[in-house]
Amino acid sequence: MPSRFAHGVEVKNLGKADGRAMQLVRFAAGATFPRHRHAGPEFIYVLEGEAVQNGRRLPAGYAGVAAQGTVDVDFHSDTGCVFLLAYDLDQAFDQG
Repeated sequence: MPSRFAHGVEVKNLGKADGRAMQLVRFAAGATFPRHRHAGPEFIYVLEGEAVQNGRRLPAGYAGVAAQGTVDVDFHSDTGCVFLLAYDLDQAFDQG
């Protein structure tokens, strides 16, 4: 289904439990996700393509975590990508 937060981003909800969620996420080439603060640790595993997180390139096969309280200012994909995401349901998105 289309993301509520970004054009060109699609999500498939895989499950929720104890305030956490898991999704399969697809970014179209050029898609950008809005600035957001991590309410808890966020885990990502890139399956296809390449994402860019705050200037750091994340190719297919990359697995990483963003610590609680950190902010993603620029998360996008120039090429398009698919990744698995596990995150806290209280994630905060900045308006503007």
